Amino acid sequence: MSPLSGAELAELVDGLAGLPYGGEAVDQRTHALQTGWFAARAGADDELLLAAVLHDIGRAKPVRAAYPGLPHEHAGAEFARDRLSDRIAWVISAHVPAKRYLVATDRDYAALLSPASVASLRRQGGPMAEPELAEFRAQPMAEQAVLVRRWDDSAKDPDGPTLALAEVLAAHERWAV
Repeated sequence: MSPLSGAELAELVDGLAGLPYGGEAVDQRTHALQTGWFAARAGADDELLLAAVLHDIGRAKPVRAAYPGLPHEHAGAEFARDRLSDRIAWVISAHVPAKRYLVATDRDYAALLSPASVASLRRQGGPMAEPELAEFRAQPMAEQAVLVRRWDDSAKDPDGPTLALAEVLAAHERWAV
């Protein structure tokens, strides 16, 4: 496949508008742009900012259609591997394991999870066991996945700040050069 164009990126993000986000108070587009806002505020580089914005892109209709039957993090990672980069793909694939990692390693983290996130944690396997923790920690980009996970968990406020789509497209343009 060819690299993702700015127009395709805009269409994907805008296509998330109105798409429910598993019982949360925001839709998928707002959630994506809020996650991006947290990434930008933290000084993320353009590639990590794109991973943050696109971490749930596996829920987008065209991505689900292209990668049917896969959990959203795997569908999103396959899409990113095909159209963006291995780094973006890995971070997207690891944002769910990062939640499981944080629940197992940060005693205050579980209290921050929304009820919908607690319910999905059960479906995702619950806290990581020791062998999984060691494997996750050994990954070179584990900390980046943890950052995206924390931004993800903070991005559920219907009145919260969002990154402008123009800023996402500018990051994509800088990164794609």
